[in-house]
Amino acid sequence: MSYGDPNNPYGPPPSGQQPPAPGYGYPQQQPQPQQGYGYPAAPPVGAYAGPPAPTSMPGTVSTARVLLWIIVGLQVLGVALFAFSAATVEAAKNDATLQDEPAFQQLADYSSGMLWGLTAFALAWGVFALVLAVKFNSGGNGVRITTLIFGIITAILGLYPFILVGLVHTVLAILIAVFVGNAAGSAWFNRPRY
Repeated sequence: MSYGDPNNPYGPPPSGQQPPAPGYGYPQQQPQPQQGYGYPAAPPVGAYAGPPAPTSMPGTVSTARVLLWIIVGLQVLGVALFAFSAATVEAAKNDATLQDEPAFQQLADYSSGMLWGLTAFALAWGVFALVLAVKFNSGGNGVRITTLIFGIITAILGLYPFILVGLVHTVLAILIAVFVGNAAGSAWFNRPRY
């Protein structure tokens, strides 16, 4: 191997040619990386990562879960009251001494079948709230959306048919919908699960 070969990349530069000094005649540019053939280069690690996923349940989401547990407790109370009312109305309709009582007549206007239906609805709604509260740790975005819908429907039901006892449900349901629907709730339910 001889250094005299002009095509030798390892040899000394040909005599008489000096590389240009920086700043004289050639603009200084950063060398551009050569793109090879095939697949493009992968982006740097963390280039597209958003904010880090939460590792513990945010406070507002935890509060929404506690509010769901409160609704479960209120539903159990409602089931007991509806069942007691239905059983009392059924038993009292056969009692002749209560037929002339005006307070009983107001209660007797409700059919026992309707009261048992309200009992079943209160029980089903309580079980639904229970399932949602249990799913907060492991549930995904579907649990979040279902909880939002649950909160909205509960707030509406608390306003119209059950005004007296429904006011507490309405306030709790609005808070649940707000706490689950905010950015912290979205980050919690959309976090990656490995």
